[in-house]
Amino acid sequence: MNTYHQIDEIKIKDGKLSLKVDGQSISKTLLEISSILAKASEKELNHYEISPSGYGIYWPLIDEDISIDGLLGIAHSPAQWQKSA
Repeated sequence: MNTYHQIDEIKIKDGKLSLKVDGQSISKTLLEISSILAKASEKELNHYEISPSGYGIYWPLIDEDISIDGLLGIAHSPAQWQKSA
């Protein structure tokens, strides 16, 4: 399995998500990331799963997920996902 990102030190406090991605510290407000996360309870926010590949974070109690590329502002063009003939 390919590992896209190394995700460490996730903290959710005072309406902010802080984490380390590939050794870089990232901090964003929950509202910047997702209105669903911004409205979630502490219990819901503290129950998350990191994908084994490091592609994203999933909150099963509220069925919300974010991609780490999206969090970092990495955009992918459709051509990147097309197979070569």
